[in-house]
Amino acid sequence: MNSPQEPLISAQDIGIRLNGRDVLERVDLSVSRNEIVTLIGPNGAGKTTLVRILLGLLQPDRGSVHLQDDLKIGYMPQRLSLPDNLPLTVQQFLTLTGSATSEKLTGIANELNINHLLKSPMQTLSGGEHQRVLLARALLRDPDLLVLDEPVQGVDVTGQSELYSLITRIRDQHQCGVLMISHDLHLVMAATDRVTCINRHVCCSGHPEAVSRHPAYLELFGAHTSSKLAVYTHHHDHTHDIHGAVVPDEEHHHG
Repeated sequence: MNSPQEPLISAQDIGIRLNGRDVLERVDLSVSRNEIVTLIGPNGAGKTTLVRILLGLLQPDRGSVHLQDDLKIGYMPQRLSLPDNLPLTVQQFLTLTGSATSEKLTGIANELNINHLLKSPMQTLSGGEHQRVLLARALLRDPDLLVLDEPVQGVDVTGQSELYSLITRIRDQHQCGVLMISHDLHLVMAATDRVTCINRHVCCSGHPEAVSRHPAYLELFGAHTSSKLAVYTHHHDHTHDIHGAVVPDEEHHHG
């Protein structure tokens, strides 16, 4: 049995340059079993590139990725657009790979409360229903690690809260690790054990704590977020200019 201290997946010193631009520099990230890690950062921070590297779809210029032996990963994309002229019911969509037994499909459909949708066309689903179906597809792989890219995309606020609660229950029931990617911490913080904030490199990483007005976090995400977020305490020794380049942060050294 794997030691709980050994990460399911870990990335060390990841760096990559694409189209003449440094997209990621010196990035470390790890996810262990039974842990929910949220990767946050503004648009263009390199989150999607990092996920592609973790999934083995892209090779970094430097650094390494280590996966536990026989690691099974379930991936949930941001959103899947199906053409209107491709009629697929939810059940047909979930059985496209042909690997799931009907018993397993029924169990996961009940767990995610989508059993009443199985005969519905994919194109008729609401945002929240669509995301639950994508989550079900990822769970059918019986994953050790779930990778969820913007899992609440296109879902209203009430649905977002329900979806995050569901992800926490899935972690508890399946005892898997979860890596969530987000650019908005409005509701993520209550449903995560650890946060890594990147803007091409790791700006900060830590555990969620009480609601905070930490200036380093607000530098990246704006003062309007402070009243509705549970943030974690961390310290920056730099800022970013409008192009994302690092600028020494001497003005905050007085504490």
